[in-house]
Amino acid sequence: MDLPLYLTALVAFLIVNAMLLSASLLVYAERRVSAFIQNRPGPNRVGPLGLLQPFADVLKFVLKEDVQPTKANTFIHALAPVLMVVVAMSTAALIPFAEGVALVDIDVGALMLLALTSISVYGVTLAGWSSNSKFSLLGGLRSAAQMVSYELSMGLAVISVVIISGSLNLTTIVEDQAAGWAVLGWNVIRNPIGCLAFIATAFAETNRAPFDLPEAEEELVAGYHTEYSGMKFGMFFLAEYVNFFIASFFIATFFFGGYLVPFQPLLLDLVPALKGTWLLAGLQFLSLMVKTGFFAFVFIWARWTFPRFKYNQLMELGWKYLLPITFANVLLIALGVMLFDAIGL
Repeated sequence: MDLPLYLTALVAFLIVNAMLLSASLLVYAERRVSAFIQNRPGPNRVGPLGLLQPFADVLKFVLKEDVQPTKANTFIHALAPVLMVVVAMSTAALIPFAEGVALVDIDVGALMLLALTSISVYGVTLAGWSSNSKFSLLGGLRSAAQMVSYELSMGLAVISVVIISGSLNLTTIVEDQAAGWAVLGWNVIRNPIGCLAFIATAFAETNRAPFDLPEAEEELVAGYHTEYSGMKFGMFFLAEYVNFFIASFFIATFFFGGYLVPFQPLLLDLVPALKGTWLLAGLQFLSLMVKTGFFAFVFIWARWTFPRFKYNQLMELGWKYLLPITFANVLLIALGVMLFDAIGL
């Protein structure tokens, strides 16, 4: 359903601020998880349990001097981090947070998602080129090649979901997974190969380890943001964490029932009065956040567990393995849907 204008503005305001807050919380969570994995305390000085450490980091970014290379392209150097943040925030508008609660509920939501994620490569590439630095340029070129390589596989994984649901609308994709008590009908059961491929490509698209070749500190200093400091670097930092948080939302949406509460159809059969209430919407939002939080943890855990790929391994995985597998998966899913339709299931 379409939200009234004032509710749309309120939801947009809440989404933007929630994304800003989520980045701070994810930074704290990453430090805590990495500290646990490495058997050390982690942040524990600024505020109780170190909870204010992310906000101290923000203050540090604000106060630090904005240094820019003398021969850099001033306008594009400043535009690149803004582009990254705007694209990351815009993608959040597509997420259906509960039944009938989405800022932008359009019939081509899945296609719009792929379009927006493909734009983010421009921010990275422009940052690398405009810095007039070899390290930055190499990082930008790596990112462009990486995103082109994995965007195809991600698109095919999304196409397999679209074929099953018969729609590009994200709410329809979620509601289609309500079969089987909203657990057995999840697309991870019906389309496990597409799920694994989407998760792998999400890591690559967000430049998270083990796919963080565009940064590769040991080789490229800091990659495409080597020549950034102050709030410009802070914006890249923000975009990275918002991007993998958004990726977690879409993994849950496409393959794990999105906002559907486990056993939701059974719950509504037992308590019919719950249907269409704010209580159900709250339960759906909580369900989505739990699923998203789990996959955000997976992103963090993977960074501190797996070593970085070599560049040739990255390209081989994308072109020699993921692309053929996802293409074959689309054909199998399409044949399966045609077969089930033919026998009336």
